[in-house]
Amino acid sequence: MTTATAADVAAALRSADAVTILCHVRPDPDTLGSGLALGQALAALGMTVEVAYPGDLSLPAAMAALPGADLLVPAGEVAGHPVAVSVDAATLGRLEELGEVFGRAERRIVIDHHVSNSGFGTLDFIDPSSDCTASLVLQIVDELGVELTEPIATCVYAGLVTDTGSFKWARPASFGVATRLLEAGVDGATWSRRLLDSHPFAWFHVASAVLADAELVQSACDGAGLVYSTVPHALLSSMEWDESEGLIDLVRTAEDAEVAAVFKESEPGRWNVSLRSKDTVDVTAIARHFGGGGHIRASGYSIEGTADEVTAALLRAVGADVR
Repeated sequence: MTTATAADVAAALRSADAVTILCHVRPDPDTLGSGLALGQALAALGMTVEVAYPGDLSLPAAMAALPGADLLVPAGEVAGHPVAVSVDAATLGRLEELGEVFGRAERRIVIDHHVSNSGFGTLDFIDPSSDCTASLVLQIVDELGVELTEPIATCVYAGLVTDTGSFKWARPASFGVATRLLEAGVDGATWSRRLLDSHPFAWFHVASAVLADAELVQSACDGAGLVYSTVPHALLSSMEWDESEGLIDLVRTAEDAEVAAVFKESEPGRWNVSLRSKDTVDVTAIARHFGGGGHIRASGYSIEGTADEVTAALLRAVGADVR
């Protein structure tokens, strides 16, 4: 894979009249913030822009309030322009039904920061050293010569603050990016609270059940330890889809384990698995074993089976001594 630069992407976009920007399924603030930031920048240059994500799930209130949300169109109404951009999707499959829209575009641009992304566009701007895709979009905005307005900066900030866990695991460069965004007028405190520290009361019941279910397997990962928990479909369906994303951040706080996993039963017998590690274990290797991917410290995959079957499969994969 030959990786393009921000300047390469800007040059490709500058010649376009209309652009389709595609976010990944079950959008998080990085994919949506990236899409809306880039969309606003291109609209400022006079281009026709549409931004979309797969499926028909409604956005959480915080993400729906991001500037530029007026650029969003339902997945079924995407026109599909000659230039298409995928933001924050590690694979074409993450675009689900919109992958076909991306595939038929004359020029296909991938912007992403996942280390597992091997590239699937005609132009791939992939930088795993970036804490978020939104920071890569900011580089493109700069190359386009578009002013960093408060609305664009707010969308970039949404991706940055969430993908760094409110800067808990941010690289040095991200603090420089954050400074620029705040100086551009972003209300960092308000957006951090909206995106990271606000939950409906019902979430507490789910979180308490997940913690009560947690299991520690000290022999896993060559003795570094694994802590895991399951969220059955009945429990998961009692909460909004986006609220489940933060559960892994509760489980990962166990100091006895290097690796954390949360199994979420999205539909009966089908599980989405979130993996996190602290210092030494590359969880992309674990995720890839099951056909998934992501980052060295944060990855995921999907698997089918009963709760016992899917957890046993992970325990075998990490060498746990379980009888």
